[in-house]
Amino acid sequence: MGALDEGHLGCCIDLGLENEAETAAIEDAVKLLLQGLGEDINREGIRKTPNRVANALREGTRGYREKVKDIVQSALFPEAGLESGVGHAGGVGGLVIVRDLDLFSYCESCLLPFQVKCHIGYVPSGHRVVGLSKLSRVADAFAKRLQDPQRLADEVCMALQHGIKPAGVAVILQCFHIHFPSFESAFLESNHHGWVKLLVTSGSGVFENEEKADGIWGEVLSLLKFRGINVEKIHPRASANKCWCPSQATSKMAPATDSEMTSAVFSILRSLGEDPLRKELLGTPNRFVKWLMNFENSNLEMKLNGLVLGRNNALKSVGSFSSCDEHIQSELNLSFWSQCEHHLLPFHGVVHIGYICKEGTNPIGKSLLQSIVHFHGFKLQVQERLTRQIAETASSVLGGDVMIVVEANHTCMISRGIEKFGSNTATFAVLGRFSTDPVTRAKFLQSIPNSTTTQG
Repeated sequence: MGALDEGHLGCCIDLGLENEAETAAIEDAVKLLLQGLGEDINREGIRKTPNRVANALREGTRGYREKVKDIVQSALFPEAGLESGVGHAGGVGGLVIVRDLDLFSYCESCLLPFQVKCHIGYVPSGHRVVGLSKLSRVADAFAKRLQDPQRLADEVCMALQHGIKPAGVAVILQCFHIHFPSFESAFLESNHHGWVKLLVTSGSGVFENEEKADGIWGEVLSLLKFRGINVEKIHPRASANKCWCPSQATSKMAPATDSEMTSAVFSILRSLGEDPLRKELLGTPNRFVKWLMNFENSNLEMKLNGLVLGRNNALKSVGSFSSCDEHIQSELNLSFWSQCEHHLLPFHGVVHIGYICKEGTNPIGKSLLQSIVHFHGFKLQVQERLTRQIAETASSVLGGDVMIVVEANHTCMISRGIEKFGSNTATFAVLGRFSTDPVTRAKFLQSIPNSTTTQG
């Protein structure tokens, strides 16, 4: 795909997509995926999920339908004194940098969204400059496609070079890909790292040869140090060309067994305007289905009930006690991973559990509470229901006095039209004494650390 391949990009399309053939095809494919997970597609919570997923995917890949050349050429402005060959450092014709552009893109290897912090610099020439907002729009047009970080940087760089014709363009991308564990590994890896981070660059003109352009690249990077970029962590192009997607670590596993589900993903790729036979996409349907099957509707409830019944003796008293021999016990920052049933996009975060513990009782192991969180997390969920289910199950183990706080980052908050980067959602559930005693609630809330669940 060339940076300015107008035949491939087509024209810009509005979001009135419900009746389009491509959207209908994606909806049909999503229904097959839901049925493959054992879900009732007529259930109230997911009845409209196929339409929501289709519209989110079409919005998230609208870059295929935008004319990048028109974006640039509509905002070129004459600026006297900008001569070709003028030095790049300071004064007329100096370096222009737009920093901290928040973008998201869909990973071509696994179809999960990844976040991008984009920085663009260029050296004007030819008596013209470009409207600064257009740098963001060009970057967004290429981000709104199935992408790889290095190709994204290269395409943005080449599009701006061809469209503006400056002395040179530099693009730096800080990329963050969610590293979603499998159901099994979530129980085995207590210190699972939730994000893969990659820093890539692309340059043209005076920025084209990074090794021989230390001076001008040094100026660009020095202006980014205030944004927390570690220059030493920039990946060489040969390294960045290797796939960074965590799903590639399991690419040698056996193919997904459900051919209908993989065919459905194949259909989605084609409906988005992609070529499913492009070499970078050949394994994508299989990888996506294997990831999605982590949330299969199964008999996890029955397994969990057996686990809880086997551990109820943990709360048996080993001595006499009075009401004054009580205190609030807490387990904080229990990680969870789940899948939004409205958009089939991941959300993740931490769970804090507080309960009344009587002196003289055996402690409840953190591993049991973490298992409860994972059992309810690995399914199609909404955060409110997840919070309630954790509270109800935990109360059967911990006694009736329980408070649950769930803090979560939702991918659907960044990969749809609102694009609220850095937003976080907190939900509460209170049972027993926590529901009637504000002092007890306040004491537990004060014990929760002031932390964040973002990629940081």
